[in-house]
Amino acid sequence: MYGGEIIAQKVKRTITGEGFYTRICRLHSMAAGWRFAMICRAVLFLCLFLFLIFPAAAGANPPGVTADAAVLMDARTGQIFYDKRGSQRREPASLTKIMTAIIALEYGRLDDVVTVSRNAASVSMGSVLDLRAGEKITLENLLKAALIISANDSTVAIAEHVGGSEKRFISMMNHKAVVLGALNTRYANTNGYHHPRHYTTARDLALITRYALQNPVFNRLVATREDTIVFCDSKRKEPVANTNRLLRHNGYPGIDGVKTGSTPRAGNCLVASATRGDRRLIAVVLHSQNRYRDAAALLDYGFTEVQQVALGRPGEEVARVKVTGGQVESLPAVTAGTVQVEAVRDQLRRVEREIKLLSPVQAPVRAGQKVGEAVYRLDGRELGRLDLVAARDVPRHTWFYRFRRMFTGGSNTSFTWGD
Repeated sequence: MYGGEIIAQKVKRTITGEGFYTRICRLHSMAAGWRFAMICRAVLFLCLFLFLIFPAAAGANPPGVTADAAVLMDARTGQIFYDKRGSQRREPASLTKIMTAIIALEYGRLDDVVTVSRNAASVSMGSVLDLRAGEKITLENLLKAALIISANDSTVAIAEHVGGSEKRFISMMNHKAVVLGALNTRYANTNGYHHPRHYTTARDLALITRYALQNPVFNRLVATREDTIVFCDSKRKEPVANTNRLLRHNGYPGIDGVKTGSTPRAGNCLVASATRGDRRLIAVVLHSQNRYRDAAALLDYGFTEVQQVALGRPGEEVARVKVTGGQVESLPAVTAGTVQVEAVRDQLRRVEREIKLLSPVQAPVRAGQKVGEAVYRLDGRELGRLDLVAARDVPRHTWFYRFRRMFTGGSNTSFTWGD
């Protein structure tokens, strides 16, 4: 019997065959693997095809700048779109002359004739106009020298003429910085020489520049590529070319200013502005390895990534306002419209909304009556405000209303005129 079972198993293996079965399984497995590989290839091809036809939306990747501190600001609104250590104290070098020009333009006259002092003529460090004691030159030409070629001696002549003394002029500069809100800025001179008590920040420089650009004469001078400085009662003329390379031919599309600055301690610095359409941007880079490339990258970022968006939706209920003396105890406060703001796409998720209600309001209340505001902020800075209005009328209490409430247990829901 035992031998018969062995023979039977051999016959079974021969006919059905464990080896045959194993080979069949192996072939099936290979076929399945081949089908799986083909499916993977098909899916990969499809993904690649869709990626090429419908590329993913580009993210607002912040520009890589080499500057130790940098800021990008909207010249119209003052909104900051980029900030890299913007509040860190830095040396401004010749970017100081932006404030020097502000004071000169606000307290002097362009056609004033300035007599160069020995003190002004003695300035020889850095870029100079090579002023000579006793020479006469207009304030406008001194400003050209200060803003176009960054002449250090011209700023001393400006200060002595406009302020009566260099010390008083510097005091005027510091006072103006406080008035403008540039509270982390202090001046010790008119041209940007190193001094332990002479400092600013990228944010303050953007703020000061934004103010300066509101002056048409300042705008004209900082956008000047080449000019000639002339002296009074003399045949002396000095051709000058702007130190800002972005202003040169094919420098940067839309460039219209502003100022370069360099000292060993401050490094290479630049405030650049550019306008495209109705948008003007201010880029500040301090202690940069490549100030022109950094500024161009910031400006590109602003012009390509900043977009106008609508915050709020008309009629959206955002809160309920308490009502006194009315037939309901509260009513919906809805947005009266939308507020248009500009922001980098990646900044939108950081926008915060604060609801300010005029609560409680006294009945009667009319639909559309202002009952509050929605304030939108980005990183603590206000972007805009939107009125909140009553969604419906709320009449006053009447004797008939109070009478009905006596019989309805005081429920507001059983008798709600205007609700």
